[in-house]
Amino acid sequence: MRILLLLFFINFSIALKVAAQLNAPKYANEFLAIGVGARAAGMANAQVAIVSDVTSGYWNPAGLLKQTNKFNGVLQHAEYFSGIAKYDYAAFSMLLDSVSALSFSIIRFGIDDIPDTRFLYDASGALNYDNIRFFSAADYGFFTSYARKLPIFGGLNVGGSFKIIYRKAGQFASGWGFGLDVGAQYELNNWKLGAMFRDVTGTFTAWSINSDSLISTYVQTGNVVPSTTLEVALPRLIMGVGRQFTFKKFGILPIFDLTITFDGKRNTLVRSSLASIDPTMGLEISYASIAFLRVGVKNYQELKNFDSSTYAVAEPTFGLGFRYRALSLDYALTSVGVQTESLYTHVFSLMVNLDKKDE
Repeated sequence: MRILLLLFFINFSIALKVAAQLNAPKYANEFLAIGVGARAAGMANAQVAIVSDVTSGYWNPAGLLKQTNKFNGVLQHAEYFSGIAKYDYAAFSMLLDSVSALSFSIIRFGIDDIPDTRFLYDASGALNYDNIRFFSAADYGFFTSYARKLPIFGGLNVGGSFKIIYRKAGQFASGWGFGLDVGAQYELNNWKLGAMFRDVTGTFTAWSINSDSLISTYVQTGNVVPSTTLEVALPRLIMGVGRQFTFKKFGILPIFDLTITFDGKRNTLVRSSLASIDPTMGLEISYASIAFLRVGVKNYQELKNFDSSTYAVAEPTFGLGFRYRALSLDYALTSVGVQTESLYTHVFSLMVNLDKKDE
């Protein structure tokens, strides 16, 4: 155990050092920070300590061991920015035995039918709309997750997710990346504790750029034509705590998460050049484990007015859920614009539970 912890911190330190040398951007692979599942979206993505179904492969793979059925599947669809961007997610998980579980997940976030107007003018200088071409810019994440119960501390659940990232911007550029997430969950009485280290060794994405297709644009702007580049996502630590309360047929589950990033100062509640801390709070109220009401708040930011004065904003979330036998239908309403006008996003997910596990 000590050797594993030592290797973990060595890899983490190497990732930070290498990323610093590469001048890592703050928001690399940020599409993987959106979150999955309408239940989580309704609770402001506060999930690391309480997740207990197929979505654990994303939120915290250790939670796979808590699913109540041997097989669990989910589909999700959401649209952002008035339908311009599409976000889709699918996952499947299974309990291998009483101490281990496995899941597979895929995420796609993309914008389709983007007009390519480079050839809008023909050789004679006349407009020719038939020359407009279309392309897609999409990001993909593929997760393989494994969880196992350790015979220590009365049953500590741990897990990891190996992820492959593929990003493509039409014929202009594409990139492949690889990364590792590790997580743990522990339950004491009704208290639920969780921790998740995303990109624990750094997630490196190697980009290949089709310079020939962009040469004319770069020449006009005086920029250097790149052919390859390397992007790295730095580790982030998420810690959570929640507690289940039960009153007859009613259940109340408050949850609190802290997300700590190490890629420089961000616009969060606590920020410094070393790390930034972003708190998230969620609440789920249930009736007979059939109907669910969810609320949450996240994304605390400090914004500036035109007169340089500042004001604080936060993003509220709301959600509903309904479970009947093997099916669970969840809905969430989230806000992705907090400056002057909110752009609301509707998130839907459908979960199927099959073959109840042996007790």
